Order: sequence, then structure tokens, then C-alpha cells
Amino acid sequence: MNIDAVFSGGGVKGLAYSGVLESIEENQLKIQRVAGTSAGAIIAAFLASNYKVNEIKQLIDKLNLEEFLDPPKITNYIPISKWLFFYFQLGINKGNKLEKWLYEQLAKKNVYTFSDIKDGYLKVVASDLSLGKLVVIPDDLERIYGIEPKYFPVSKAVRMSAGFPYFFMPKKLPGKTDKKSIIVDGGLLSNFPLWIFSNGRTREERPVLGVKFTGALKNQNQTREINNAFDMFTALFATMKEAHDARYISKTDKNNIIFIPVENIDTVNFHITDETKQYLFNLGKKHADQFLKHWPR
Repeated sequence: MNIDAVFSGGGVKGLAYSGVLESIEENQLKIQRVAGTSAGAIIAAFLASNYKVNEIKQLIDKLNLEEFLDPPKITNYIPISKWLFFYFQLGINKGNKLEKWLYEQLAKKNVYTFSDIKDGYLKVVASDLSLGKLVVIPDDLERIYGIEPKYFPVSKAVRMSAGFPYFFMPKKLPGKTDKKSIIVDGGLLSNFPLWIFSNGRTREERPVLGVKFTGALKNQNQTREINNAFDMFTALFATMKEAHDARYISKTDKNNIIFIPVENIDTVNFHITDETKQYLFNLGKKHADQFLKHWPR
């Protein structure tokens, strides 16, 4: 059966998507259109670029997240300088290594810009802080910024969507005025854009399957440890991401969402072990298997 899919953000928790995708494939579901925020945008871009499930799993298995940490070199010699970048550049890591990696992986499938992807089959969510707008790429590029959407780099769109505030320096996007917009993680305004393929009809062309990370089911009252300004900003943003979309998920929507409870794994903990990778894979596979036994209803 053909379906559309929407993937939530979740930072490193997104490693669980390889398990979810394996379950989807085993249940003979074929994903057509895809959308996502942050980590979900990365997975969506790979699927829209015709990556197979086993290829995505191989990418994740080989992935060393620490390679994406790219603070300015001066911080190696003057550690306190990272707080100057934090203040003036609005982030600690440049995010260039992440964007370069995305570019290289997509290039293997001859995908560079949105013109290389079937029209309407990939939607990436980002947040424009300057304009106070949620931005769907490529849909909103012409209307908001006067940018030709077909030739916008997919790797750049995904990097913007995955720009966790303060952890990565935000991207800047030129618009219709002299001032550039500050673009950050789409999760700020919609971490789980399940609404994105809705066309107002009572019946959609294909079933839409959502995949969303949640807090641990057994530990809803767990507190965050906050020891400095960065911890506070991380906790603030994570709280916003968790609360925003969850409030608006209807009972009908819940019948189409795989919820994956993840415990004790921080969104931006890039120092992750192979054991944790396997744990996340197993977690995603387990919850997808349980859900897809009875889906669609």
C-alpha cells in the first residue's frame, strides 16, 4: 500500500527512524510524499532522494555524530571564547560539517536542489525568527523571500530545519528586503507537521502515517538538570518542541501516529555510543511493529 509520511524532530533520537523504516518496509508499505522537521527532515530528504531502507540504516550505523561538532577553531585555544560566539553568532557550532555531509549523501543519488525531487514529494519545516513565521520549504520560498524554489539546495533546507538554537549557529536567508532572515530549527514552531499534507478534503489521496518522539511513558515527572545558560536554553527549546504540537493532536490523528517514547537521551548529545544507536533502532522497530499490526484502521 502507498502512504505518505511525516517525521517529527528529535535530534539524536532520530537514529530510531532506521528501526521504524525497517518495520514499514516489512509491512509492505511504500512511502510516497514525505515531510519532516529537524531530524525528521533528514530522514524525509533521504527517502525523497530514493534511498532504500537498508541504505539509510547503513548511513546511520557508520555515522559518528561527533564529526558534526564544528565550533570555531579559536575555541580550542581560548575555551571561554565559545561564549562570545554563543552571544554574537547565536550558536556554538557552525553547522557547516552537517550541511556538507548532507550534501555529499544526497549527491550520491544525484539530488542537489528541489528540481531533482518529484514536485511536492518533499516538504521541510523551518522557523524564521526575523519574520516570526513558520516556513515550509520549498513551498514558501517564492512567496516570502522571492527565491526560486526549484533551485534551492536540499542540503541547505535540511540544515536550516535542523538548526537547534544555540547549539548550531542559525542560517541567514536573503529576502525581499535588505535584511536577511534568521532561520532556525523548524521545531520551534512545528516539531511534528502532521497537518502538512492536509488538503481540506474529508478523505486524503493516501493514508498519512506520522512518527513522533515522546517522553518516557514511565517517567513523565523526570526533571532536567540545568547548570548553566546553555542547559537552560536547551531545556527551554526542548520544552517548547514537546508541548506545541502535542496539544493539537486529535483523537483521530492519534490513530495514524507511531509514538516512540525515548528515555534519558538528550536531543543534542552527539557523544553517542554504538550501544545507544542499537537501543534506538530496537526501540523504533518495536513500537512501529506494534502499531503497524493494526494500521490503517
